[in-house]
Amino acid sequence: MSPTTTAVRAGLRRGLIEVRNTLSNGQDLWNYAFPTVVLLVAMFFMRGSTVPGTGFSLGARTLPSALGMGIAFGGMLMLAQQLIVDREDGTLLRAKATPNGMLGYLVGKLVLTSSAAVLGLLLQLVPGVFFLDGLRLGEPGAWLTLAWVVPLGLVAALPLGAVIGSVIENPRNMGLVVLPMMGLIALSGIFYPINGYPGWVQAVAQAFPIYWLGLGMRSALLPDALSAVELGGSWRHLETVLALGGWAVLGLLLAPVVLRRMARRESGSRVAARRERAMQRVM
Repeated sequence: MSPTTTAVRAGLRRGLIEVRNTLSNGQDLWNYAFPTVVLLVAMFFMRGSTVPGTGFSLGARTLPSALGMGIAFGGMLMLAQQLIVDREDGTLLRAKATPNGMLGYLVGKLVLTSSAAVLGLLLQLVPGVFFLDGLRLGEPGAWLTLAWVVPLGLVAALPLGAVIGSVIENPRNMGLVVLPMMGLIALSGIFYPINGYPGWVQAVAQAFPIYWLGLGMRSALLPDALSAVELGGSWRHLETVLALGGWAVLGLLLAPVVLRRMARRESGSRVAARRERAMQRVM
């Protein structure tokens, strides 16, 4: 068995162990449940409103969009936070010191992050079905669309998360990423159609994967008639594949370079300095 295969298998085992641990940790479960409850409560109160120009529930329209947003958040921010924390406590340095340890480490984190994103999707989708009407979960086409939108969205988001986690060293600086992402969510039609926005706002939204993930999830779960309120009057599956695929290719090209550079710079003195700064923040 080659060293690479051994590292990948070790990473898969590590990832599954971390998934099991996070599902048995009360704090982690609360971190999954709290945002889910907030979103579901918001959609519950939105269910009486309608999408402009239609009689369709705005809450039901928002749920698929929120699922796409969750994939983007789970893929980018969770992996970035994992990398930053593991750099600070020395976990990453120990992985670097092991033959093919970085590969096994990254495989494990990808398994954990992907599993958490899918879990978050299910936690929102399953309860939402019971109080939101119009979702087409009973149609095979919906599941076929989900089968390519979700994996492609994760492949587009996860490398970007690795890049962010490699560039940012201080966990307190995550706000530099979270705040722009919140702005993109407001522009990307997650909670309200963007047809009425100025053209330049629509162009900015379509330049990032959050919009396309939301559109892809809406195309999977909403009736075809709702495509009329989207930009271009259709679900634009080809454009979704090209946009998410483009971000995936960019991330996959960029992430290995940035990760290798970050790993080369890791040392015991840098870990010790980070720990000292962390202790000063606590004190």
